[in-house]
Amino acid sequence: MAEVDFAGQPGTGQDPGVDQQALDEVVRFTSELIRIDTSNAGDGACQERPAAEYVAERLAGAGLAPTLLERSKGRTNVVARIEGTDPTADALLVHGHLDVVPAEPADWTVHPFSGEIRDGVVWGRGAIDMKNMDAMVLATVRQWARSGVRPRRDIVLAFTADEEASAEDGSGFLADRHPGLFEGCTEGISESGAFTFHAGNGRQLYPVAAGERGTAWLKLTARGRAGHGSKVNRDNAVSRLAAAVARIGAHEWPVRLTPTVRAALRELAALYGVDTDVDAPDFDVDALLSRLGRAAELVEPTVRNSANPTMLAAGYKVNVIPGTAVAHVDGRVVPGGEAEFRTTMDALTGPGVSWEYHHREVALEAPVDFPTFAAMRAAIEHFDPAGQVVPYCMSGGTDAKQFSRLGIAGYGFSPLKLPEGFDYQALFHGVDERVPVEGLHFGVRVLDHFLRAV
Repeated sequence: MAEVDFAGQPGTGQDPGVDQQALDEVVRFTSELIRIDTSNAGDGACQERPAAEYVAERLAGAGLAPTLLERSKGRTNVVARIEGTDPTADALLVHGHLDVVPAEPADWTVHPFSGEIRDGVVWGRGAIDMKNMDAMVLATVRQWARSGVRPRRDIVLAFTADEEASAEDGSGFLADRHPGLFEGCTEGISESGAFTFHAGNGRQLYPVAAGERGTAWLKLTARGRAGHGSKVNRDNAVSRLAAAVARIGAHEWPVRLTPTVRAALRELAALYGVDTDVDAPDFDVDALLSRLGRAAELVEPTVRNSANPTMLAAGYKVNVIPGTAVAHVDGRVVPGGEAEFRTTMDALTGPGVSWEYHHREVALEAPVDFPTFAAMRAAIEHFDPAGQVVPYCMSGGTDAKQFSRLGIAGYGFSPLKLPEGFDYQALFHGVDERVPVEGLHFGVRVLDHFLRAV
């Protein structure tokens, strides 16, 4: 088969696009991956290996040489490299995780691991987060193998375990123990970006992530004097902990705008016709957000640090005052906000309550004024000229945090075109997770176009 370069078909300069087989495969692969139950409850019992073997088989069918790697038995990762035509070019990482959060079948309209295709929609856990993107990648590289396409730059594919917990068996293990597999990678793309966000009044936004807040999951421990529940006790650990948790929950964090968030606000203000200077010393971010309608949802969680109490545990009997009480807090930190977060938690917990990091990961920032971001914008607008791409910062985190240890700048780019009323963000970890077939078709077309052009 004749080799095709990034410009398209030999001698034509035209984008050959994807074929019908790729469109069929992206749907089938999504469905079949959903049927492989890779539920990750964070207890170490998840087994990603069957999904990893499924992926590896399809990569091998595209002429690649996938490597399967495990830190713990059954917690399998897959890595493969597509060699580019320009050995001097930086490599690009394309990564997706194979595990999913658990699902309770009784709560769902269809069984969450059925992968059922009904009325043009693929149903099941992982349809959005993120077996759909895994399937897009597989369909794209197999299309390239059939067409003889080679990218200009090397592309490293990574399908990871354990993203839905600590990533210790997944991207963390790969970054720490197998950095050589990612040699030359300067940028990476993965989940949670380039989806249709219907902002009202016919506006179709496509937020592309160029940043992530840091993870700061905390364990709080209050200590006091144990005793009988009928006695006076002014050294009550439960009361002390409850007061600290209440202070944390009520705290109003100050605004801390990062370059990515400022870029998002600047573009959204222009789209909505709001005359404001986001760089002015007296800029009022809350006033702007109040004028952005639904689009404010993309930015509001990332203009500040946050800390939400999520778990409480104390005591073993109603008439016994325990000597200790424990709480957990989900903290998220904007890039550059780590010192403020620690100082604030010291003040809010108060005397008699200690806190420690239960799990911690860095905040990320990637350049928006960069050719790679421009290529993402162009690929989306090529297939949806009415769509408007905007940068944003994720409120949560992805495997990009671990890969950043290798100097890889991470972007959220897993393209999907979604109909109005389809609440993409609510389906992350939600009931009745599903993805439209046409959305998958759009996604594989955009991904193919971007990877050819970047």
